[in-house]
This record gives sequence, structure tokens and C-alpha cells, in this order.
Amino acid sequence: MNIAARELTRAGCEAIAVAGMRAACDQRGVLHFPELDLLVVSDLHLEKGSSHARRGRLIPPYDTAATLSRLAEVVEDYQPRIIVSLGDSFHDGEGAARLPEPFRVSLMAMMAGRNWFWIAGNHDPDAPADLPGETVEELAVGGLVFRHEPSKGHAEGEIAGHLHPCARIVQRGRSVRRRCFASDGARLIMPAFGAFTGSLNVLDRAYKGMFRDGAPTAYMIGTSRVYPIAGSLLRPG
Repeated sequence: MNIAARELTRAGCEAIAVAGMRAACDQRGVLHFPELDLLVVSDLHLEKGSSHARRGRLIPPYDTAATLSRLAEVVEDYQPRIIVSLGDSFHDGEGAARLPEPFRVSLMAMMAGRNWFWIAGNHDPDAPADLPGETVEELAVGGLVFRHEPSKGHAEGEIAGHLHPCARIVQRGRSVRRRCFASDGARLIMPAFGAFTGSLNVLDRAYKGMFRDGAPTAYMIGTSRVYPIAGSLLRPG
């Protein structure tokens, strides 16, 4: 088994194809393309706690620490050559400037020796202050296009974030709702990675027209693995 094949069969991962490009949906909420040596993460929303605090809404200020700790573990495991952060990496335009020094050091250690791309998001349209990496509106690599907000209608090869997808199923009278990767094989919408991020059901009207056959396959994130759920089994709410 070659290196790329092994990466697709890691514990906790589900192998998929997007526009013919093989990838692994990792249970920790990242997407890995082994042939490209590229790791994708979306909607980190770093410094969300401090952003709310500035507006008088106090929530526990631990989101950045928790998010970066999880991200460091993933980066250490995969050791990717390229990392794409799909927008809303910071919760607001000044989030990078507020980043406490220990967290800045941790983030820069992850970035060292790698090609790191910040995709501009609606929360953070400008380059993050005093951090390396390249800020772009979108990025085209190997037949794929990485952008923050998904396009309306069919978009072959698009990898996007922004909508924070989740899925809900009902089994034996029990309702289960989890974050998910949403894909119809042509495009994929990433789950939000940030510790304090919410989610939006993939059957919501915000996704209307994005997937072939109406509903995508939802790759639901469980406690130890990713579960592919057919669109016909998905429920609203």
C-alpha cells in the first residue's frame, strides 16, 4: 500500500472523492488530500470569546486555546506540505491582533516550513496581522477550488466552508445531530472547526440548489469515526 492509500485508511477517517480527487474526511473535522499533501480546515473563528467580550457578552475565553490545541494535533499527525484555512479563521478583522503571544507562538510553529493559505472570509476579509502565510480570495490546486462561501448552483471541484454544516438522523426513535462534511461527489462543504462554532442543518434552504439530487451525502462526525449517511436518511432540524 502506497503512502497516499494509507492516508485514506487512517483510523477515524472516511475515504471519499471530490471531482475525482481522493480525500479523507478526518473525524477531527479536517479534510486531507494525500496526493496533494494538502490539509484543509475551515471556520476556526479564533478569538471569538474576546470578540464577544468587547461587546459586553461574556463567554469563557478558552476557545482559541482549545481550537489551536486540536489543530496542532492534526498538523502533527499529517505533517502536510500545504495547509488551507478556508476563511473565518478569526472571528473578526482584529482577532489576529488580539491573539495572545503564547497562541501566536503556537500557531507560527504549526506554520513553519509549510505553505499556508488564509482564504478571506466574511468575518476576516483582510490578511491577519503579523502572521505569515498568503491571504487570497480563493485558491485553485489540482482541479479543485478552495473558497470561503460556496457558490450557488453546481460547482465542480469546489471546497468551501461558511455554512457550518451538520446533519440529523433518527434511529430507533432516537435523534442524532452532528457536524458533518457535506458532499455530492462534485463539491464539498466543510464543517466548522472552531471550539465555539454553531452549525446549520444541510437540509436548510441556505443549501438549496448546491447539491445534485437535492440532498448531499452527510459524512457525520462521530466520537471515533466518520459515518457516511445517504441524503434520503437525513432529517431537518
